[in-house]
Amino acid sequence: MTKDNDGKKLERNLSSRHMQMIALGGTIGVGLFMGSASTIKWTGPSVLLDYGIAGIILYLIMRALGEMLYVHPVTGSFSQFATHYMHPLFGFLTAWSNIFQWILVGMSEVIAIGTYCNFWWPHLPGWIPGVIAIVSLCIANLLSVKSFGELEYWFSMIKVVTIIAMILAGFAMIIFGFGNHMHPIGISNLWTHGFFAGGLKGFLFALSIVLASYQGIELIGVTAGEADNPKQTIVKSIQSTIWRILIFYIGAIFVIVSIYPWNELNGSNSPFVETFAKIGITGAAGIINFVVLTAALSGSNSSIYSTSRMAYLLAQEGRLPKRFLKVNKHGVPYYDVIAISFGIFLGVVLNVILPMFFKSASDIFVVVYSSSVLPGMVPWFVILVSQLRFRKENPELMKQHTFKMPFSPYSNYIALFFLALTLVFMTMNPETQIPLMVGVVFLVIMTIVYYAKFNTKDKLLKAEKAADAANHNSEY
Repeated sequence: MTKDNDGKKLERNLSSRHMQMIALGGTIGVGLFMGSASTIKWTGPSVLLDYGIAGIILYLIMRALGEMLYVHPVTGSFSQFATHYMHPLFGFLTAWSNIFQWILVGMSEVIAIGTYCNFWWPHLPGWIPGVIAIVSLCIANLLSVKSFGELEYWFSMIKVVTIIAMILAGFAMIIFGFGNHMHPIGISNLWTHGFFAGGLKGFLFALSIVLASYQGIELIGVTAGEADNPKQTIVKSIQSTIWRILIFYIGAIFVIVSIYPWNELNGSNSPFVETFAKIGITGAAGIINFVVLTAALSGSNSSIYSTSRMAYLLAQEGRLPKRFLKVNKHGVPYYDVIAISFGIFLGVVLNVILPMFFKSASDIFVVVYSSSVLPGMVPWFVILVSQLRFRKENPELMKQHTFKMPFSPYSNYIALFFLALTLVFMTMNPETQIPLMVGVVFLVIMTIVYYAKFNTKDKLLKAEKAADAANHNSEY
């Protein structure tokens, strides 16, 4: 438990039940519900392969993180790992990238919330639901980390139960024709209109949004410092990653592209809602819309939590003002929570301004959401490289380690190549070029800030530690 300058501390009040559902909440959000509209448009049913390949890579990244967390379960772990095993610059960039990424994700969630509410209230301005959501979630996060955990637990529970029900109903339509006058739909839509609809180029273009939809999977690396019994909790949460990917991503997308001809999907809405409205089950479409709205709230909730803890870590390291170390009586860093909530609130502003420049809410969503891809990848790159250094520095520890990353170091190199390849293809896709540049500009600016403000200080601290270590050894 980490103390601030007033002697108060973050509380270890997240149970295994909370951690499991937080891990789910981080991986089921608007990237799947809203982002799948763009990926299906670009590549058709072959998007299933995109989700499968990306899922394997993300599982490897999670195992690399888990190998280090098993030994060092600390808040903001991958930023601290980057500082220790790579260079303080990378720890600085990782923490700020995580903050920037989650603020962008939170903005996209706010945009999606307004879109989803139009399902019931077509004439309601999109900014109204966004304001209500941000204020409510900010208050919940200020109450206690346990209230965040409870809220995320129930958000995730709604998503899990309903998506499983949707998948089962979808298979019932495909096999038995339930909801289609007992005429089985079958799976011919997978190939009738083209499996690789956009060719290899479309398949590779879709990878950026597919990868973005997995953003948040590393959230357990932020929550580890506030988990009780962290070792057991971390192993359970990471081991469950692979079946979550298989069921919630591949299972759900399989149902959609099997039931609904991919080329008839309207990019302005969630494919999940359209699928059931097409079949004529309008009640189910309303339920699914409620679930995707819940997913957007869950994503915003996770955004506020994750980024406030990263801001707290930066304040501990002297990279933010000391006021960001203050925690309330519930052990919550309240300056951080309020500041991040305000940052996400800018998504409400964008929801008012950007419609003047874009054709649909879906286009706005893609631009804002894909801007988070490069910053979101920074922790993944750092985790993979840090884990290689972790093994090199701890050879004796690795002999007794019981939760190792499989096939390392080869799996590290494969995952690193895959992430780099995705960035290359983002430069070739007109819809992701500007968002990618947003990420590049951000990283350049933060690198300049680091060398202008913190590099000399870090060198002095490193020299002092080396001198202290030398004096200690000479005395011994």
